[in-house]
Amino acid sequence: MAKAMRKLIIEGGKPLSGTIKISGAKNSVLPIMAGAILATDVVTIQNVPHLHDVTTMFGLLGGMGLKITVKEKMQVCIDPRNINNLVAPYEIVKTMRASIVILGPLVAKYGEARVSLPGGCAIGQRPVDLHIDGLRKLGADIRLDNGFIIAKSNGRLKGNTIEFGTVTVTGTENIMMAATLAEGTTVLKNAALEPEITDLADFLITLGAKIKGAGTSTITIEGVESLGSCNYAVPPDRIETGTYLVAAAMTRGKVLLKNTHAGRMGAVIDKLRECGASITLGDNFIELDMHGKRPKAVNITTAPYPGFPTDLQAQFSALNAIAEGDAVIEENIFENRFMHISELKRMGASFDIDGNIVKCIGKLELLAAPVMATDLRASASLVLAGLVAKGSTIVDRIYHIDRGYECIEEKLAQLGAVIVRAV
Repeated sequence: MAKAMRKLIIEGGKPLSGTIKISGAKNSVLPIMAGAILATDVVTIQNVPHLHDVTTMFGLLGGMGLKITVKEKMQVCIDPRNINNLVAPYEIVKTMRASIVILGPLVAKYGEARVSLPGGCAIGQRPVDLHIDGLRKLGADIRLDNGFIIAKSNGRLKGNTIEFGTVTVTGTENIMMAATLAEGTTVLKNAALEPEITDLADFLITLGAKIKGAGTSTITIEGVESLGSCNYAVPPDRIETGTYLVAAAMTRGKVLLKNTHAGRMGAVIDKLRECGASITLGDNFIELDMHGKRPKAVNITTAPYPGFPTDLQAQFSALNAIAEGDAVIEENIFENRFMHISELKRMGASFDIDGNIVKCIGKLELLAAPVMATDLRASASLVLAGLVAKGSTIVDRIYHIDRGYECIEEKLAQLGAVIVRAV
C-alpha cells in the first residue's frame, strides 16, 4: 500500500459478474485488536483484513510494546505480556479515530493511559465525552491536557450502572472492555446494537470475560480479576458486502459473495430488492442478479443498527445517480457526510442538498471525470460511479479506500471490472 500508488483508473460500462470472498470486518477487528491488551497471554486472531487501518493499529500496539506476528492468510498473533508504554501518540491517533478504543483496556489493566484526542474521517463531530464520562463512573480520574486524554485509576475500576446519553458504538466498546476487569458488576444502558459490539463481546468472552446482553440495549458485565488468551476468527465485513452488492446492482450484473453474513444485512437487502435486484441468501453467501435491468431509485434513511447503515449511504447515493426515477436520502448519523455528492455531480449526477437531505434525480448515464476521495465510504461511492460512467474515471487520494477495503481493485477485476491502480 505504497503512498505513491494513489489513484484508481476505471473504464466504465462493464456489468460485474462472478464470485468473490468477503474479508474480515474492519469495524470489528480494530476493537478486538485493542482488546488483546486485556489478555495475559498470546491472542490469535484469524481472518484479519489487510487494511491500512489494521496496519495503523499494528503500529499503535507495537509502539506500546505488544509483539505482533503476522502469519499466513493474515492470521495475527498479539503478545501483550511486555507492554512498556501507555501512551497513544497524536501522530498515529490522528489518522484513525478507532484508536480511542485502547483507552478502556489500558486503564482497566494498568491503571493509567495517555491517549491523544482522535482524528479519522472528516465526516462530522464524534465527541469522546461519552467515553470519558463512562470511565469516570467506573472510578477513573480523567483530565484533558495538551490534546491528550490522561486517565488514572487507584486500584481496580469499580462496576457501576452507566446510561449513555446517545447511542455510541466506540463508547460502548470502550466501556465494555474496561468493565471486564472492574470489581463488581457493570450495566450499560442505551448500548449500541451493532454486530461489531457482539463480535467484541464474543471475543472477550472467549478470553474469559463474563458478558451478557451484547446486541441488545442493555449489556451486563461481571468483572473478573484477569483474562487469559484465545483464538478468535473475525466475522465478515457487512459494509464491504453491501458495497459489492451495490456495485453489481449499478452495473446490472450478477455476483456471488462468499464468506458473508446475510443475517446482518437485512435493511440493505430490503433496499436492494426494492431497487429491482433478485437476491438469494445462504448460510455464508449472498447472490445478487439484476437480470440486466437498470436499478430503480430507492429512498434511504440512515439510522443506528438494525436500521440502514450510514456507512452505505454514499454507495446508495451513487446507485440513485444512475437509477430509474427520483429518490430522497436522509442522513441522520453524521452531519457532514455528503462530501461525495459534489464529486458525483462532476460526473453528471443530479443531486440537490438541503441540510441532512439529498434529493436524487436518476440519470441514464454518468460521464467519466477526475474525482477526489474525501473519506473512506465517499471514496467507495466514486469507484462505484466509475464502474458505470462512460469513459475513464480517475479516483485520486485512494489512501482513504485502503483504510477499509482489502484489494478493492483486485476484487472488482475478478468480477470483470477494468480497473488499475496507478501513481
